Amino acid sequence: MIRSMTGYGDAERDSTAGRLRLEVKTVNHRFFNTNIKTPPGFDRFEKAIADALRAHIARGHVHAFLSIDRSTAAVQHAPSIDIEKAKGYQEALDILKDELNLPGEPDLGMMVRFTDLFRAPDVDRTAGVEPELVSELADEAGRACRSMREAEGLRLASDLEERISAIGAHLDAVEARAPERLVEHRDRLRAAVQELSEQVDVDDERMAREIAYMAEKWDINEEVVRFRSHLELFREALEGDGSETVGKRLSFLAQEMHREANTIGSKANDAALSQASIAIKEELERIREQVENVE
Repeated sequence: MIRSMTGYGDAERDSTAGRLRLEVKTVNHRFFNTNIKTPPGFDRFEKAIADALRAHIARGHVHAFLSIDRSTAAVQHAPSIDIEKAKGYQEALDILKDELNLPGEPDLGMMVRFTDLFRAPDVDRTAGVEPELVSELADEAGRACRSMREAEGLRLASDLEERISAIGAHLDAVEARAPERLVEHRDRLRAAVQELSEQVDVDDERMAREIAYMAEKWDINEEVVRFRSHLELFREALEGDGSETVGKRLSFLAQEMHREANTIGSKANDAALSQASIAIKEELERIREQVENVE
């Protein structure tokens, strides 16, 4: 089983400070990389969030956003009011009224416009929020994100398996065609030599040596054997139990298979083999794009 590096998860918990909510989004990245945003005063919980998420996410760029709804807080802290400053504003307004002969009286609606009269209480913004609670919140969000990554991984595995099967079919065609092209080339070579020699008998031993040299030069058996070994290892990684990350391994195997496909193409000397090599490389390119998002 493989996991995608694209995922989303969220979780909520109630506390005396308010209702906490953590959203986690992940995208592909070579390593485990976090970007955690928290409300003012909650930055001390960032390590606990990262540690909890790491238990479920091995690779990927992780965006985590912690928010708090204080409307549900068990205790609401009223803002303090600077009464002395408010009296000063009232006296100033009375002076303006008298000096400029203005109508009206200072009222509450006018006073609340002076925002500097109100000050938030100096309290611990994280009071009532324990590190264990944040860790539990991150653990739940991490599990949800992992579940989505696993579901996406199943779809990736299905697509990759189809690509591998297609490559295997092309490789079968390569194996079947490789010896045929040698026989055909031997016959063409024999016919060409006889024509150039004006129907003089060809030295079979010399011809055999030439064919043997050509067979050695065009031999792709080693490449095919290695290619099939890579295919088998690739399938084993896809069918693993998910206890370890395989993205980097799959990427390496895809690279090695591409190398073997290039060698087969360079030794082809045959239209059918060249076409098969191109078809294999097209499938491998799609595989390489997919495995970039495998954890």
